[in-house]
Amino acid sequence: MEKPLQKPKILKVETVARSRLFNVESVDLAFSNGEQRVYERMRPSEREAVMIVPVIGDDLLLIREYAVGIEDYELGFPKGLIDPGEGVLEAANRELMEEVGYGAQRFDYLTKLTMAPSYFSSKMNIVIARDLFPKKLEGDEPEPLVQVRWPLARMMELLQQPDFREARNVSALFLAQQFFQQSL
Repeated sequence: MEKPLQKPKILKVETVARSRLFNVESVDLAFSNGEQRVYERMRPSEREAVMIVPVIGDDLLLIREYAVGIEDYELGFPKGLIDPGEGVLEAANRELMEEVGYGAQRFDYLTKLTMAPSYFSSKMNIVIARDLFPKKLEGDEPEPLVQVRWPLARMMELLQQPDFREARNVSALFLAQQFFQQSL
């Protein structure tokens, strides 16, 4: 049996940069072998997010949304932050209504992913939404999101699309594929 690792001791944490959205921290660490290092990270947040893989009929329902980090539009699944006091499935339904104009009667929770955990505490819950019905809520998007229906039977062909590259979307696609293969 593998011996459990001893977490490094945090010696000091200080904010080194701050913007409207981000707070960068410097973290001084002492490892169990005596080594010391200074890491930088985004300040940890308690808020998690949700990504929804909506299924309508025999299709996946995706959105095309502007991503300022790559300065282009990206094809992917609806997603958003979980509001305080909201559960994962409640947030999934709200985001679905805001971003694609549908609610869901059935959700299947798949997993929780981390993104770049060396620098971020970001956690994304992945769920599948089925039995959709029209229901629109006002969201915070600056422009209407373009909806794209993609045949469920050809879902892995999304990997050939030049605008379907974001790692969480790709992960959600593989998780959904596995889910659908096991539930048939």
